[in-house]
Amino acid sequence: MSELNLVQKIVVWALPILFAITVHEVAHGWVARRLGDPTAFMMGRLTLNPLRHIDPIGTVLVPLIFLLLPGNFIFGWAKPVPVTWENLRKPKRDMALVALAGPTSNLLMAIGWGLAAKLGYLLAGQFPFAGLPMIYMGSAGILINVILMVLNLLPLPPLDGGRVVAGILPGPLAYKYSRIEPYGFVILLLLLFTGLLGSLLWPVVQGIMQLLYSVLAL
Repeated sequence: MSELNLVQKIVVWALPILFAITVHEVAHGWVARRLGDPTAFMMGRLTLNPLRHIDPIGTVLVPLIFLLLPGNFIFGWAKPVPVTWENLRKPKRDMALVALAGPTSNLLMAIGWGLAAKLGYLLAGQFPFAGLPMIYMGSAGILINVILMVLNLLPLPPLDGGRVVAGILPGPLAYKYSRIEPYGFVILLLLLFTGLLGSLLWPVVQGIMQLLYSVLAL
């Protein structure tokens, strides 16, 4: 496949990025509602309308900057779906389940985009106008969703992995661990700009992608 220009890259990546971030947030809210907290539903955030979830910087500007940079690493975020932990039936356990819902949704979307790419390969011979966009977009969808899944599973509050760890730790330890949260985003940015984040995540991302491509015979 030929190298894409900037406009083509934006067209190919826009839908996978919007879906990856939007569905991730909706998954948090949907599971929270199932576990007793209707906050996201009451605020109109249980919707696939991306306009309800877009953060102008995290959803638009930051991913666009990464598209302009060399390499395949994409980074971004949406407006977090609100969760009122006091409403949850078993707050400590349920917050961990709510947190896991986001990365799980990204795994399912990666598989879905992989199936779209598979269909694209089947169509590309006779219908390249339909098959090639599906291949490019499916490949982008796999990459962005695997990156978001692995990134969010880092055991660093306020990332989903941090909330899962807090849900597993005994009460006093969980409280002390959660106190990292105000500094979590700064730590994440430092890891990102020093290159340590990519070094930590990329081998895991590549391993999961290779497994998906092997299972789906892509």
